[in-house]
Amino acid sequence: MSRVINLGRVRDLWRRCDVTVQDAPIALALAAASLIPALHNKGTQLGDIPARPVDALAAAVIALECLPLLVRRRWPLLCLALVALGFAVDQLAGYHTAAGTALPIALVSTGLHLAHHRRTTALAATGAYAVLAVALDREGSSEGVAGYITFYLVVAGAWAVGAWLRLSRSAEAERRQHIAEATRIAERTSIARELHDVVTHHVTAMVVQAEAARYLTAAPERLDQTLLAITDTGRRSLTDLRHLLDLLNPDHSPASVGDLTSLVEQTRQAGQPVAFTEEGKASRDAGSAEAVAYRVVQEALTNALKYAHGSPTNVHVRYGEKEITVEVGTEGVRPSAASGGSGRGLAGLRERVDVLGGEFTAGQRDGGFVVRARIPAGS
Repeated sequence: MSRVINLGRVRDLWRRCDVTVQDAPIALALAAASLIPALHNKGTQLGDIPARPVDALAAAVIALECLPLLVRRRWPLLCLALVALGFAVDQLAGYHTAAGTALPIALVSTGLHLAHHRRTTALAATGAYAVLAVALDREGSSEGVAGYITFYLVVAGAWAVGAWLRLSRSAEAERRQHIAEATRIAERTSIARELHDVVTHHVTAMVVQAEAARYLTAAPERLDQTLLAITDTGRRSLTDLRHLLDLLNPDHSPASVGDLTSLVEQTRQAGQPVAFTEEGKASRDAGSAEAVAYRVVQEALTNALKYAHGSPTNVHVRYGEKEITVEVGTEGVRPSAASGGSGRGLAGLRERVDVLGGEFTAGQRDGGFVVRARIPAGS
């Protein structure tokens, strides 16, 4: 166990290192391989320039080809220029060291990390290669046009690999950005929906109760009951808001959103005659269906208080084995009143039900306004 933890710690420390430090092993490994006697003149050979023993100049050429790899991600253009110069000297002098492998690595890095002047750099690199081919030909190389073209296609492929990696990373970053943006929008929509459901219902009830209290000054007992109802509604609002804030806490565990009986009783205290019937009992695996059913009833009762205060309202909830059905009907709601407001509440309910694969309808029927929802349970 400690070994795994230590390896993880070493990996984390390595990722925190500067990119120059992370690129050092490649540069040092190539330089060391180039100095091994068994690998002398075993590296990349462009043309058939006679091999030359490794000497002090060869050590300088090896350093010129390998050490720029330390900055291949930070300064890719500088790295490519120095490595290409070292490679040209390597081939013209006939060293043919293993350090020549640094050229395709530099090309991949340039294609991947170079942000600007990419086309100009590609054209300049092609021109430099043409100059090297002409110089090798004048030195007596018999490589031929086909050989030079083949090598060019190989190194161009290294550039293309880097460019493909760049495009892939860019597409992945854009995809993640879109996902993050969509997630933020979904979170904001969810929070707005919860705030609407919680605040609108309680505030509407408090407003209705406060308006009724103005006409109860001659009946102290009823006035006192109404004020107590307003106080109770305010406390419920604070409780629900705290619950909503808890939902924003990542350590919060899901809990029941509320009790329908208490919700109906609160609406009755606000002066709305509500007939409430329940069939069956919510199953333990109802999942979020029970919370959605609560929100449907809450929004429907809020609209009843707003647009048909004092009109009879019927709430019927049936708990089945695989679904919960909700029907809330209010008599005497005018079509213009039912369609008033922002519409955010009903639209939010439809979204909630649709997410669970259910059905939601709301509209006029038999001189009243009826809200129906069929919510699959156990999802």
